[in-house]
Amino acid sequence: MPEHEASRRAEKRVEVCWSVDCRSEETFLFAQITNVSALGLFVRTDLPLPVGTPVRLRFAPDGDGSFEFAGEVAWVNADVRHSRNPGMGVRFVGIGAEDRERLVEAIHTIAYVRP
Repeated sequence: MPEHEASRRAEKRVEVCWSVDCRSEETFLFAQITNVSALGLFVRTDLPLPVGTPVRLRFAPDGDGSFEFAGEVAWVNADVRHSRNPGMGVRFVGIGAEDRERLVEAIHTIAYVRP
C-alpha cells in the first residue's frame, strides 16, 4: 500500500492469520486475513478483486463466533506477480454498532495476548 494511504488509517491494524470466505457477485475466494482493524482488513490472495468491488466476508477469528460483513475493495497491491504480500485491502460497509464492538473485542484480545 502506498505510504500516504497507510498514514490515513484511523484505526491501528493487528496482524492475524484468519481464514476468510470472500464473495462478490462473480467470484468466491477462500483466502487469509493477515491484518484487521475496526474499519477494514487485508485479504491475502493472488486473485484480488478490482477496487470498488462490493464483497461479503465471513470469518471466525476465535472459532467461537463468526462474523459476516459487507465490504468494498479499497485498494489492491499493484503488482501481484512480484509482491511478497499480494492481495487487497477491504473496508467494512454498513457494520452495526454491536458487530463492530464484537470485532473490536476480538482484535483487542489478540493484541493483548501477543507480546
